[in-house]
Amino acid sequence: MLNGIIVGLLLGFVLQRGRFCVVGAYRDVFLSKKFTIFIALFIVIVVQSIGVWALNSFGYISIKPQEFYWLSTIIGGVIFGFGMVIAGGCATGTWYRAGEGLIGSIVALFFYALSASIVKYGALLPLQNNLQAFKISDGTIYQSLGISPWILVITLGIIVSFFVFKELRKPRLKIARLKPKKTGISHLLFEKSWHPFITALLVALIAILAWPLSSLSGRNYGLGITTPSANLIQYLTTGNLDFIDWGAFFVLGIALGSFLAAKFSGEFKFRLPDKKTLAYSSIGGILMGIGASLAGGCTIGNGLVETALFSYKGWVATIFFLLGAYIATFFTIILPSRSVAQKS
Repeated sequence: MLNGIIVGLLLGFVLQRGRFCVVGAYRDVFLSKKFTIFIALFIVIVVQSIGVWALNSFGYISIKPQEFYWLSTIIGGVIFGFGMVIAGGCATGTWYRAGEGLIGSIVALFFYALSASIVKYGALLPLQNNLQAFKISDGTIYQSLGISPWILVITLGIIVSFFVFKELRKPRLKIARLKPKKTGISHLLFEKSWHPFITALLVALIAILAWPLSSLSGRNYGLGITTPSANLIQYLTTGNLDFIDWGAFFVLGIALGSFLAAKFSGEFKFRLPDKKTLAYSSIGGILMGIGASLAGGCTIGNGLVETALFSYKGWVATIFFLLGAYIATFFTIILPSRSVAQKS
């Protein structure tokens, strides 16, 4: 199970240095029509799908389709998407930003883990069970179509490759930068800005690595944030060591990896936001925990892993993450901006 810390550390380091943010990707699309980071998310999906299905083909892991709880996924997706914009970061974003010393992210993380625990193990468990009564037996796209998942892997790969090459051909604006203080590997790791596509490739490789390494502990899955976060709360409140599994070590590793990346790059600092931001972080964290639990995963478990498996849950959840994020962005950013513009 301890290799979970290593995988989490690698992911936290890459996320922090690459400033890889799902909320930022969605906001760029809604506000400025920029698709670079959004395309990067699909690079993660495609590269991960190639690696994971190859591991499955060679028998190193076993991918088992699950039932699709459609109503729970839709409702949870909207709630989570709305919550992550309010909180200023998705589930993974709160973990790695907490490692940077952001108090707002630490607050959001606490309420996210707490509310996820309440849905999975506590007072809101009946709600989850009732919503999951609405389900479809075929949980994946390739099951319904009666085709090999490799057809979907290749098709998605071609589509994403087209948009990647199209994005790379765009002229890049030259940005004035300070003179480097570091050299060699130290400069590349802790000072130089990473292109989102490079970060995406590294995240995908880590996501692939998570499958065989976590299988050593009897866990048959890739990256996951929500259940491990809820399990940490369960352990702290019950003292039951059964909740400390590979996933728990993994999420703790994300914070550790982010801390090391921020510390060595000179970006670590405890930062206390204003009262309004703290309130938003709390409310957003609560909504994220509820939404991710109902949807069966966050923008990592659903948005990157389940999509790579071509499950309905992953793709439907992602669509409703986008919808929830747009609603929150509209009411918190777009609408207020229009009001200010009209007054001026």
